Amino acid sequence: MIIWINGAFGSGKSTTAELLHSKIEFSHIFDPEQVGYFLWDSFPTEMKEKGDFQDLEIWRSINYQIIKHMHDNYNGVLIIPMTITDINYYNQIIGNLIKNGVEVYHFILNADKENIKSRLICRGECENSWAKQQIDRCLEAFESDINGEKINTNSLNVEQVVNVIMKKIIQSKL
Repeated sequence: MIIWINGAFGSGKSTTAELLHSKIEFSHIFDPEQVGYFLWDSFPTEMKEKGDFQDLEIWRSINYQIIKHMHDNYNGVLIIPMTITDINYYNQIIGNLIKNGVEVYHFILNADKENIKSRLICRGECENSWAKQQIDRCLEAFESDINGEKINTNSLNVEQVVNVIMKKIIQSKL
């Protein structure tokens, strides 16, 4: 099983993933951003013109392959905190996993723009950071293009968010 935690940058994906991991005995957190960082560090400057490693087909392909391989060879739960807002990229990774029989629970952590900005400031983001520039794009994608179980986190702490996720998974298994 895969628990995919999506949401705008600053919505609490990593914090939620860490707490979920501590509560699920046989679980592992896989962060697809690490593949992006590896590619960015390895590629010549001229190959980084797109600005977002998700725009690289190889990033999507490698992540799909890694996730599928881990799913097929690990008996625990994979927890994946990763923002994906492009429907084509969603389909290439999450959609293909589902098509190939992988049980994916896709959660979107939703919060209003001011709440997300506040969270980004708390984690040290500067006023015009890349993450802050992405807020509108993320919120729009989660309203229209990207489907998943939406959790409004404006008035929830991380423990409450994890409880909502655990309850939704348990309910779907009944």
